[in-house]
Amino acid sequence: MKYRQLGNTELRISEVSFGTWGIGGDWGTVSDEVSLQALHTAMEQGVNFFDTADVYGNGHSEELLAKATAGRESEIYIATKFCRKGNVNDPANYTEDAVRAYCEASLQRLKREQIDLYQIHCPSFDILKQGLVFEVLDKLKDEGKIRYYGVSVESVEEGLFCMEQSNVSALQVIFNIFRQKVSQQLLPVAQEKGVGILARVPLASGLLTGKFNQQASFESSDHRSYNSNGEAFNVGETFAGIPLAKGQELSRELGWIADGKDNMTRAALRWILDHEAVSTVIPGFKNSQQVLDNLGALDVPSFSHEDMSRLEQWYTENVHAHIRGSY
Repeated sequence: MKYRQLGNTELRISEVSFGTWGIGGDWGTVSDEVSLQALHTAMEQGVNFFDTADVYGNGHSEELLAKATAGRESEIYIATKFCRKGNVNDPANYTEDAVRAYCEASLQRLKREQIDLYQIHCPSFDILKQGLVFEVLDKLKDEGKIRYYGVSVESVEEGLFCMEQSNVSALQVIFNIFRQKVSQQLLPVAQEKGVGILARVPLASGLLTGKFNQQASFESSDHRSYNSNGEAFNVGETFAGIPLAKGQELSRELGWIADGKDNMTRAALRWILDHEAVSTVIPGFKNSQQVLDNLGALDVPSFSHEDMSRLEQWYTENVHAHIRGSY
């Protein structure tokens, strides 16, 4: 395993870490036994950072992480998120009482005394600009309830604003070959300011694995079914905001990236890691095999400068216009 510093924090985290949305819910049927085994597989391979949220399975992924990391709380870092259990547009959802309640509930489910990285979970931009939630997080940090805090954002504009706040230690952003805008405008600023970057939706909800055929279908409990056009939440969180059929077409055009890199999954993750401003990439998983496949990205060669330029031009000419949602 290779590790990178999370911005200016004291945390050195695994280059490939994991998000736990898939084992909490919203990705179809999952087995707790299989999920726990996958978590142990990741840790056995040196993964020391996991991202979760209080709404993933209504807290279930936090509970699974508590079981998997019991006795290893000082060496396995957990980032969790809050605010989407309430109305993300309502200032009352971000008062000290509300945020403290969210924090205490997550601590109880995680069976920890401190959250390593506490993140506002895609709030409205208006809430961020009001600024009061940052004062609340500063207070929780001073009390030792949280070690560091950050923001999961939907747009470059939101991310740039958050980095103007003095104690924001990390940003979680959608970043993959289909969503390259952050590399042009946000990553350089993050690197300059020492703000950590967590790259989420790295495989565009599976599109960048190259495994979806034209007849791809998903369970009704899978957000790739019920949010494919933004019916439930920001459309950018599903298939990186690209209509499924178009995404499948674009994925086929990208087949060449797997050359010399085992498969498209590992190539797509490698592309993200080739941006040095990225602290970690956090793909999802549902079993140990997916964990190991994702970790294989660490062993494949980096993209050449020519290939990086080719992919940037391809994105500009063929992808950017099809993205929906904030970006």
